[in-house]
Amino acid sequence: MYKLIAIDLDGTLLNSYGEITLKNRESIKYALDKGVEIILASGRDPKTMQKISKELGIEKYLIAGNGASVYDIQLEKNIYKNFIKKEKALEIIKICKENSIFFNVYTSMGIVTESLEYNVKVFNNENNYKPNSKRTNIEIVKDIYEYVKEKELEILKIIICDESKIIFNNIIEKIKNIKEIEVLDVEHMSKKIIKIGTEEHHIEYFYTEVTNKNANKWGAIKFLINELKIKEEEVICIGDNINDYEMVKNAGIGIAMKNSALEKKNIANFVTEDNNSDGVSYAIYKYI
Repeated sequence: MYKLIAIDLDGTLLNSYGEITLKNRESIKYALDKGVEIILASGRDPKTMQKISKELGIEKYLIAGNGASVYDIQLEKNIYKNFIKKEKALEIIKICKENSIFFNVYTSMGIVTESLEYNVKVFNNENNYKPNSKRTNIEIVKDIYEYVKEKELEILKIIICDESKIIFNNIIEKIKNIKEIEVLDVEHMSKKIIKIGTEEHHIEYFYTEVTNKNANKWGAIKFLINELKIKEEEVICIGDNINDYEMVKNAGIGIAMKNSALEKKNIANFVTEDNNSDGVSYAIYKYI
């Protein structure tokens, strides 16, 4: 019997419009009613994720920042932390600013950015259709370097984006030289759809996620299942992207979305439908 399901958000549980479909909601309720632990495992911050978990009836734990933290919802605190150190974050920010490439910083409280572009533009657009209680926290500052330098922040990760693969890859190679951090190797473009009035706009960009060394979703899951006395073979993990690679590869049942990168599908035990076709629901009913 499977006792825990870890589910990624973007590209997995959420469709291309950033929405959770009725079928996905019903399947999560079904699994919860069966006594299965449901854990949202995302690159997002805990504060934003709590708003999503609350509407799904998930009341115990969250894995945020690609495994940088395990957040206990009842205790309202991180019970596992692997944050980027301030001096390392400042090194990364300095390189990005010197090379005029877009970036933003994810903290335990939300996103810090200098402008609304790329991934932040997607979240900001989603906010326009949500009540205040469910919006992603986005803080726009004049100078992120000075902001991070002056504040005491819990930094989950740093996102770097650009439309040009040549420029993007050049900056990534420089950042990879920084010690004690990990740079996610993302080969494909992120493709999102946002609604502006009655029109749909497509946003495409290359991106990477920089975390502290050894921060990944599977590491956070291993910590959590050890606390819960759950075996690895009793875990199901569902994801679509390279930041889900370790958890899909190592879970008792690793499930890739149909919209996943090819290498992701090859390491999965099962490939479910895509995120616009209720793939999470299909997977839950297949194994629970």
